[in-house]
Amino acid sequence: MFLIDMFNKKTVMPTAENALPGRSEPLPTAATHFISGLPLKGPYPEATRTIFLGMGCFWGAERLLWQTPGVHLTAAGYQGGITPNPTYQETVTGLTGHTEVVKVVYEPAKISLEEILKIFFEAHDPTQGMRQGNDIGTTYRSAIYVETDEDMALATKVRDRFQDALVQAGHSSRVTTEIAHAGAFYYAEDYHQQYLAKNPNGYCGLRGTGVSCPIAPAA
Repeated sequence: MFLIDMFNKKTVMPTAENALPGRSEPLPTAATHFISGLPLKGPYPEATRTIFLGMGCFWGAERLLWQTPGVHLTAAGYQGGITPNPTYQETVTGLTGHTEVVKVVYEPAKISLEEILKIFFEAHDPTQGMRQGNDIGTTYRSAIYVETDEDMALATKVRDRFQDALVQAGHSSRVTTEIAHAGAFYYAEDYHQQYLAKNPNGYCGLRGTGVSCPIAPAA
């Protein structure tokens, strides 16, 4: 019974009443990106834009995205929840409501948001609800957090195209990706930042469906 209760707690979003209280001060984290040396919290070049992507464990997701041409900078963090300034240990209880995300600062002149979303949908399985493979809990849910209405509309359109592609490929599961306007983003602790650059043999749980995500041809 205890194990069942713990499983349910980790896979059900908390309410404001039962969420952990958190703290008023941000957690200490790295000042610069481990690979590029760029300031993790900015300032960023004026021509860049930002999207926040949850694909399960952020270690492998961040590596995929920092290796993507046109991405200026990445950072691991927590988003979509209730608890202010949560720690990793708090998020994995399921009592903060956050999911692990990668902050992606990209250069639209070099890569479009649609191309980034194609990578997003193909690199993980967005049909699994509150899990990603063997990683179970609200912290591993698929999510896209956007900063503009325009990006919201595009993310929804690409999601729907990918859903159609899944159906055509014979998959019966529905895409469960959460798409919402970006709320507070909390940088994860120093050791999570660019984790797989510091630990090349570390865990990476990224697994796609094998289905290609169609996008509109470049103008």
